[in-house]
Amino acid sequence: MFDIRWIRENPEAFDKGLARRGLQPLSQGLIALDEKRRAHTGKVQEAQQRRNAASKEIGQAMGQGDTEKAEKLKAEVAGLKTFLGEAEDIERRINEELKSALEVIPNLPLDDVPDGGDESGNTLYREHGEKPEFAFTPKEHFEIGVAESGMDFDNAAKLSGARFVVLKGEIAKLERALGQFMLDLHTEEHGYTEVAPPLLVNDATMYGTGQLPKFAEDLFRTTDERWLIPTAEVPLTNLVRDEIVEKKDLPMRMTALTFCFRSEAGSAGRDTRGMLRQHQFNKVELVSITDKETSLDELERMLSCAEKTLQLLGLHYRVMTLCTGDMGFGARKTYDIEVWLPGQDSYREISSCSVCGDFQARRMNARYREEDGKTLSHVHTLNGSGVAVGRMLIAVLENYQQEDGSVRIPEILQPYMGGRRVIGKTKEA
Repeated sequence: MFDIRWIRENPEAFDKGLARRGLQPLSQGLIALDEKRRAHTGKVQEAQQRRNAASKEIGQAMGQGDTEKAEKLKAEVAGLKTFLGEAEDIERRINEELKSALEVIPNLPLDDVPDGGDESGNTLYREHGEKPEFAFTPKEHFEIGVAESGMDFDNAAKLSGARFVVLKGEIAKLERALGQFMLDLHTEEHGYTEVAPPLLVNDATMYGTGQLPKFAEDLFRTTDERWLIPTAEVPLTNLVRDEIVEKKDLPMRMTALTFCFRSEAGSAGRDTRGMLRQHQFNKVELVSITDKETSLDELERMLSCAEKTLQLLGLHYRVMTLCTGDMGFGARKTYDIEVWLPGQDSYREISSCSVCGDFQARRMNARYREEDGKTLSHVHTLNGSGVAVGRMLIAVLENYQQEDGSVRIPEILQPYMGGRRVIGKTKEA
């Protein structure tokens, strides 16, 4: 969310950033609304001052026996009181109008973010490994023998409807192993603190990270007006809402393995087969809270932490820098990690790492105290997938599949699988 004072001081930079996002200039309309607010505030202050002065003059007139003047002053004070009472409602409406206009404007991209209208404008940042070669035609994850018995879409549809899956047996264990492996990696090697947050949150929490009010249709809401989290970014980032932290305690790095819930309102007809796009899925999330000087370095660090999960699993992937038209609402810069899926013969997103600057912090009123002990600054927030567990399950199945329908287990996962090296066969080769 933007500070209207910054927009007043930087209207050209603001409109230029919006143009890169494909939006029309908004600075003049916002500034005009702010002028209206300021003018009304000035009238209120003048009325309050005059009311106070007139009240004193009433006493003076009464003391001098000038009842006529006193009555006129009383009438004036009564009129001012009526105006001030009405002015409170007017001020509230103007403030809400300005707030409503500001809260739906996306963050501005950093200068080094490539321009573009959609994913075709994304650029390659780096690539890791080589595509695997197969002596047979690789299958998609839901066609692999072991997966066919371990992914039950029919019963999931019976229980819940489309875009759900019931995982069974070795496949369920493999998904659990992947989540535990990622948590251990990020907590033991990367220095993140594990958090187990609530999966149900209130309006203020969704507002703080930017899901509300603009993206309500992408969310699931309960009958008691709570929301199911679309990602653990939401509760983790909001832990600093309305807080003042000390600069010496930054960066704060947190990770969580949670279920995530998304309505996929804009994805009708896309990825309807298999597990790629589900209403409910597991994800390991990474969140960092930093000062304003180190947030860009933290983005590179977070990206490397997410990449490490794929490297240890021996998976080929590429990192893309998202263009201005493909970034999320709150991001200033985003990297996507796209893993190679041989069954689909394509790259698919498995992680996004974004820096938001102080955009979310202003919505959350999250600040830190500078080293001088007096100055308060808004924190910078970052979030990333470390990574999506369901999509990593797909990647392991497709990249490690064997012609007979069994799947080799990457060495790093074998301790989490009870030492198993292959699943889908009664005896290991």
